[in-house]
Amino acid sequence: MQFNKQLVITCISTISPFIAMAGHQLTSPDGKLTVDIDDAGGIPAYSVNYDGKAFILPSSLGIKTNEGDFTKGLTLSEATPVTAVNESYTLPNIKKRHVDVKANRATYSFSKDGKKVMDVTFHVGNNDVAFKYTLFPKGQTKCYVIEEENTGFKLPEGTTTFLCPQSGPMGGFARTSPSYETPYTVDDTMGKNGWGEGYSFPCLFRNGDEGWILISETGVDGSYCASRLLWDDKDKEYAIGFPQKGEMNGLGSTTPGIALPGDTPWRTITLGNSLAPIVETTIPFDVVKPKYEPSKQYEPSKGTWSWIIKMDPSCNFDEQKRYIDFAAELGYNTVLVDALWDTQIGYDRMEELARYGKSKNVDLYLWYNSNGYWNDAPQGPRGHMDNTVARRKEMKWMHDNGIRGIKVDFFGGDKQEMMRIYEDILTDANDYGIQVIFHGCTLPRGWERMYPNYASSEAVLASENLHFSQGSCDAEAFNATLHPIIRNTVGSMDFGGSALNKYYNANNEPRGSKRITSDVFALATAVLFQSAVQHFALAPNNLTDAPAWAINFMKEVPSVWDEVKFIDGYPGKYVILARRNGDKWYIAGVNAQSEPVKATLYLPMINAGDKVTVYSDNDKLEGKVSEEKLNKKGEIKVTIPTNGGLLIIGDAIGA
Repeated sequence: MQFNKQLVITCISTISPFIAMAGHQLTSPDGKLTVDIDDAGGIPAYSVNYDGKAFILPSSLGIKTNEGDFTKGLTLSEATPVTAVNESYTLPNIKKRHVDVKANRATYSFSKDGKKVMDVTFHVGNNDVAFKYTLFPKGQTKCYVIEEENTGFKLPEGTTTFLCPQSGPMGGFARTSPSYETPYTVDDTMGKNGWGEGYSFPCLFRNGDEGWILISETGVDGSYCASRLLWDDKDKEYAIGFPQKGEMNGLGSTTPGIALPGDTPWRTITLGNSLAPIVETTIPFDVVKPKYEPSKQYEPSKGTWSWIIKMDPSCNFDEQKRYIDFAAELGYNTVLVDALWDTQIGYDRMEELARYGKSKNVDLYLWYNSNGYWNDAPQGPRGHMDNTVARRKEMKWMHDNGIRGIKVDFFGGDKQEMMRIYEDILTDANDYGIQVIFHGCTLPRGWERMYPNYASSEAVLASENLHFSQGSCDAEAFNATLHPIIRNTVGSMDFGGSALNKYYNANNEPRGSKRITSDVFALATAVLFQSAVQHFALAPNNLTDAPAWAINFMKEVPSVWDEVKFIDGYPGKYVILARRNGDKWYIAGVNAQSEPVKATLYLPMINAGDKVTVYSDNDKLEGKVSEEKLNKKGEIKVTIPTNGGLLIIGDAIGA
């Protein structure tokens, strides 16, 4: 498998000149999605309709800089001809291996006082809208500070929200927030601002009975800051917000600087009559390009890690050696050695551990603290990832000892300075052939395609919270119905779950946090949660205290997928989707409702009448494996109890 090889074929052809576009309208290839752009009252604005229905009402555009206000007094002075984008690329570390991009694109120029000051480029697919700004030099001025982005998202009245509030800066554990680890509210009303700081991307909305809308951004790198969504009570619309002043311990600017001419990141909107376009979208990757060539062929992997069950004391030589043996028995090829290994194992013995792993065909991922000066997280290794000299010295040591990857934790926010740290870690790591997982971090924004050695990010209320809190265990099913529809739709998610322990402790004894979901649920999330590099919350004792069918499934479940299809669900209630790996389809579902989900699933990707393997739960959450047949219509009846799961595995048509 060639994990990082990218095949890109691009064809752009002219469709029609701007003068032929009625009302400055850009339409999707299938004609169902339309974007209208205008300059009414000197204020640039856009709106989005789908299937004749309003999804984004007229909403503001514009940029305010330290050298000029490009939000008002503007004229839409020029537009490029509309071009058809037909592009194909292969990217095995996202939800869909081969992607065919079909979209229409045009650039609209806005002038002020007779001079062009800003372009807005729109990329419109059948269910996606992406747009970015381009700013130009002004006389001798070759750089701007972007003081404010005036991008708005005015949603129809009655729209309900499914949002994750942005936390305030320098709070939480060791003053490490914001780290995109807050709980979602669902079916809520518009007009709120989260916990006072807006909302973390991606942001999901239900447009009544008309459909769904997902708003996010992509293409963020060290040349800009990451953003959030704020409620603008004056204009009654959501708006782009820059980072908070207190992030990074108050150091660094909340506003990005940009060299001219220069582009902003892409703002993305995915919409449709159902949740399928949102779950299946590839827009975060469609509009970005690789920033450098991979220094080696990077591979996907499955692995284990002791910390999630056994915490800090497990980070010792003997226990990590035991986990290497465990990984080898499962057929996995990595082990994640978590925090404090620098003092509890040490560098010399880590070299010995890496050699032992190699003898078992198991490579190591090593945990690192990102610090720095931006929070108080005390865990080591510290002081290596925050500066180039120390970082590259450390990475050379890793390269020389065959370390496969790193997991870097405890970042400091979304300011441009912090985005540079992410990018610097990735680019330096590529020089030494090292893959990178981020934890306690921001949302990935197109990074799978931009950075070939990027593996995954947390940016979610992940599995560690199941260890720390019974409340998180009680809400596990609720959250699992959200992630495949919201967070995981835009980027790989380092969740670290699929625990088969009944209790989150070293001996699986009845104390501490108790898992209330079923074993089938745990297996289902291994399919529902997408990341090409997976470290599951399995423990060596599971070889004897978990059902053999569960362990056997976890040995075989893929970590990379050829395509995804949304089947059914509602965020916060239940979700059922299908992923294909090669000639096998894996249909997975979980249920968070108080009543069972009873459904007849139509599975057109499998031959009608074919036998399928079904993992299911009874009402006591006791799992079983059976062989069943699809009926002549390609259907199968299923029941998923509360906190339970479902898995169906069948051959793809033509297999």
